[in-house]
Amino acid sequence: MAGFDTDWPADSAEFCPHPNAQEIFVIGTYKLEHTPETDIKGVSEGENDDIGTPPPPEPKKAQTRRGKCLLFRAEDDDRFTPLHETELPAILDMKWCHRTLSTTPILGIADSEGHITIHELNDEKSQLRQIQSISCASSDVLCLSLDWSNRRNPMDGLGSLIVSQSNGALSVLQPGDGTGLTVTDSWHAHDYEPWIAAWDYWDPHVVYSGGDDLKMKGWDIRIGGSAPLFVNKKFDTAGVTTIQSHPHMEHILAVGSYDSAVRIFDTRKPLVPLTEADVGGGAWRVKWHPSAARKDDLLVACMHDGFKVVKFDFGSIGEDPSATLRHSKQPWETVKRFDEHTSLAYGVDWSFAGDKGGDGTLVASCSFYDHAMHLWRG
Repeated sequence: MAGFDTDWPADSAEFCPHPNAQEIFVIGTYKLEHTPETDIKGVSEGENDDIGTPPPPEPKKAQTRRGKCLLFRAEDDDRFTPLHETELPAILDMKWCHRTLSTTPILGIADSEGHITIHELNDEKSQLRQIQSISCASSDVLCLSLDWSNRRNPMDGLGSLIVSQSNGALSVLQPGDGTGLTVTDSWHAHDYEPWIAAWDYWDPHVVYSGGDDLKMKGWDIRIGGSAPLFVNKKFDTAGVTTIQSHPHMEHILAVGSYDSAVRIFDTRKPLVPLTEADVGGGAWRVKWHPSAARKDDLLVACMHDGFKVVKFDFGSIGEDPSATLRHSKQPWETVKRFDEHTSLAYGVDWSFAGDKGGDGTLVASCSFYDHAMHLWRG
């Protein structure tokens, strides 16, 4: 196990899926700089006594949120080498685009000033270069999450992006003819912060979102926000924080919330979960294992209760995973936990390089107030 002080609070971890760069991973940080209030300039004694009250204080300066994208290389002994830092506004989420062998790795970053920035890994795999910045909203709006559409279909170009924002909106960004990504549609989706937006990896027209309004919604981007495909209002006590479509099993969706439950849904019946796993501490991120051989395994950042690998009973290849899970006597179990972090467990991801013998797959995890990053195997 290897650890690292990220200096600023860390909230996002992502391994590169590119066939030539699977040893590369990034950590995103978020630092809120508190600005002291301006002095109240009162009226001098004996001056303008008839006013009675001093003038109002001068307005506070806007809070500044700063971030860094930290680039690392994982080594063969499960240690790591820091490679590069990219300074940005505070980082809320990051995702690598799944691309073909002949192309360069591309990273999308959601920041605290309403932007998505696109970064290219150089040929030496030693640093990132920003190649585009797309404004999704005004600078006082945070881009909270993003997801690429082409997880199951690596391509030479770029996939589309879905982005959730702190003003309740979702935005679709699509690639143009040699012009990079542009915002092609935006709509109001949630009354409070939509912490997560995610593609259905099996349907390029469908996205899901969830937020602090205690709702999960499905959308067809061809009709935008005119009407959701469904609204699940059964998250009675806690907001929806994370959603991921299963890359190896169609119709399977993992959904986490502040109430410490990870719910597995069949997208054909999105109002009733197939099962609920109590992971403790609130689920901030869920990540299905990148290998089909480990299709049952879900990596969870559990906020107040560390990081865990939860195994679900989807049955054998050829069986109906929804029916198997629904009727299983033991639908889930926690098979691994990592408790070396001492603060909010936020960012986590599997390496795409596969398992190392019986030790499992390399995992990168990061936490907030203790600004820590660890590599471990799960």
